Amino acid sequence: MLRTVAKEEHLDELERKYRAEVTEKIAVLKEKRNAIFLVHNYQRDEIQDLADVLGDSLGLARAATRTDKDVIVFCGVHFMAESASILNPEKTVLLPRLDAGCPMADMVTVPELKKMKERFPDAAVVTYVNSSAAVKAESDIVCTSANAVKVVNSLKEKRVIFVPDRNLGRWVAKHTDKEVILWPGYCWTHECLRAADVLAAKKKYPAAEVIAHPECREEVLELADAVLSTSGMVKYAKESKTKTIIVGTEMGLGYRLRKENPDKTFVFPAECLVCPNMKLTTLDSVLHSLENMVHEIRVDEDTRRKANLALTRMLEVV
Repeated sequence: MLRTVAKEEHLDELERKYRAEVTEKIAVLKEKRNAIFLVHNYQRDEIQDLADVLGDSLGLARAATRTDKDVIVFCGVHFMAESASILNPEKTVLLPRLDAGCPMADMVTVPELKKMKERFPDAAVVTYVNSSAAVKAESDIVCTSANAVKVVNSLKEKRVIFVPDRNLGRWVAKHTDKEVILWPGYCWTHECLRAADVLAAKKKYPAAEVIAHPECREEVLELADAVLSTSGMVKYAKESKTKTIIVGTEMGLGYRLRKENPDKTFVFPAECLVCPNMKLTTLDSVLHSLENMVHEIRVDEDTRRKANLALTRMLEVV
């Protein structure tokens, strides 16, 4: 038993040493390439530690428009790197893992969206940022979970087609007088969380507050003390007097929450709250990306121009 423990401790030490060496190499290349690291809240712990800007989709989109660096290393998924490229066509945008996609983004295509627009010609198309550049280009305006209600309420149209997340769209519909036509897409990770999971956590931690991402099922949102984007959750956790918070979103956010609030306990009520695509990015893939300047994300100019209008409209609202 003692030998096994010693061996595991040795392996942990080797891993720590290896991570430190790779991180140092990344830092040198980052300086050489004049790069900035934009990192989503759902990334691995060690990737979050690399961040110049750590945030949600809205915060990272804003940061992408403000940087004076030559290279943007986007530690997230494909649609996020696309958005950075749309907003910064003159910069090099790298996605360390080209296969880091988003199943929800794949649930809507341009031909399908065009058919929906033909059915509802008087409706504005509000597209969640979790979508491809091509779909954004077919949209009137983009939104994030942090500003979706504000974006929808900013429009003059009386009805909107909300693409592609039905759960976020349903949440928006409760906070607007507009008719919201829902696309049937969803996030696999958030969809897996059930009311029963939250109730079980509440039973174990009866004094805890519940916060949930609007990508969650309606049954989960009804149990939440607050429905928030990840940036909203970060703010809420800092300001709450409650010492235990049940968190309904991807587990990667837990690293930041615990780091910024060491006196509080954060409970993720279901083991399925892990996005496999967000976890694809590793220190090795970041190092490889910077060493070889791969994988560069570019959007064709016609698509970029149209998508940029929708993204810029969103940024003007917020």
